[in-house]
Amino acid sequence: MRAVVQRVSRAKVAVEGEIVGEIGRGMLVLLGVEEKDSLEDVNYLAEKISNLRIFDDEEGKMNLSLMDVDGDMLVVSQFTLYGDCRKGRRPNYMMAAKPDYANEMYLKFVNECKKYVGKVETGKFQAKMDVELVNDGPVTLLLDSKKNF
Repeated sequence: MRAVVQRVSRAKVAVEGEIVGEIGRGMLVLLGVEEKDSLEDVNYLAEKISNLRIFDDEEGKMNLSLMDVDGDMLVVSQFTLYGDCRKGRRPNYMMAAKPDYANEMYLKFVNECKKYVGKVETGKFQAKMDVELVNDGPVTLLLDSKKNF
């Protein structure tokens, strides 16, 4: 399971012009699922992201987690995180999970995050989405449950 985590001042996602998820200060999480992912990956990544100390404390140091600042989370499915661009010019998505399994794991991830974070919003799985965000910092991190990077 892979995630791009962005610290945001605000973010929203719309489908066909209708806002389906919107948050204030917090994190936008773009989440990719592969066939080999398990509940262990879900639990690891949800706990890791929720506890990342990427928010400023009183001294301006990134020392506080999303839970410490009572921030929000917006989770958007993103199968293209498993796009392999090493050969040729067209990404290969063979590592990305099939839609049914990816959606199951995506929903489990969202539910696991709700154990840590008060407000968790989502996009719409398999929809063409417009994602808007104001990246605060900017702070953007890449995470992989298999610790490949």
